[in-house]
Amino acid sequence: MAEITAALVKELRETSGAGMMDCKKALTENNGDIEAAIDWLRTKGLSKAAKKADRVAAEGLVAIAVRKDGAGMTAAVVEVNAETDFVARNELFQNAARKIATVALDVEGVEAINAAKTADGETVGDLLTNLIATIGENMMVRRSARFVVGQGAVASYIHNATAPDLGRIGVLVAIEGAGDQAKIQELGRKIAMHVAATQPLALSTDELDPAAVERERAIFTEQALASGKPESVVEKMVEGRIRKFYEEVILLKQAFVMNPDQTVEQLVAETGKELGAPLTVKGFIRLGLGEGVEKKADDFAAEVASLTGQG
Repeated sequence: MAEITAALVKELRETSGAGMMDCKKALTENNGDIEAAIDWLRTKGLSKAAKKADRVAAEGLVAIAVRKDGAGMTAAVVEVNAETDFVARNELFQNAARKIATVALDVEGVEAINAAKTADGETVGDLLTNLIATIGENMMVRRSARFVVGQGAVASYIHNATAPDLGRIGVLVAIEGAGDQAKIQELGRKIAMHVAATQPLALSTDELDPAAVERERAIFTEQALASGKPESVVEKMVEGRIRKFYEEVILLKQAFVMNPDQTVEQLVAETGKELGAPLTVKGFIRLGLGEGVEKKADDFAAEVASLTGQG
């Protein structure tokens, strides 16, 4: 039987991220073999992960990664969920979210991200599985988005930042143009802050969901008809309200929050003139933590109560 030294336990703990007692047991079960102990811990982690997979994960972090190289600028944003907001303050979870965002610079889609390897050589799926075993909460990569711009900038903004590049709301704005790249970056960041505040539905009218437009049109038509006005007047009233709807939900048509006297579209055009080169907003994404996830508010409280014998 190999001697299980404190140094050996420490090495396994640093490699696996598992607890000290789990590491000691893994080494004991595997006669001090580090590699076999890691596999043993991973197997145990899979068991723990399976038990927690049905628990609602609607907290966590939105993480952003940015890369600038000879090909231009690439930025990615990911939503990594956990069960409680406590985990967002855990350094292990924060580091994992950053690693996942970095992976997303080269890979698109949750499935592909989970299968891709981090800089440490483990897959994102394994990273999360081991973290579930260590922290004890269900975790998952829920959403991701990526923009690549050859000439111009991809600006990022984190609202309610928990740590650098980590928070509850993450925004990316991609702008193409040949002008001063620092000025374009500054413009993009301002628009990203605007997006965080106003939550536009689409970049332009062409990108807006036709079903959303028709739903609004039906409501406006019904309201206008109820006023008793002639059909020709009703039609004009509806078109006026549709224009107003566009101004509320289309990014380029919105009044810019830092200067409501101009639209975002006008701001972009004006900045392009100042820089001597036309600018184009190619796209944006806003990820708000837990959006659309059905939360069970009493799950965690009930679990704590049962563990403390108060349930």
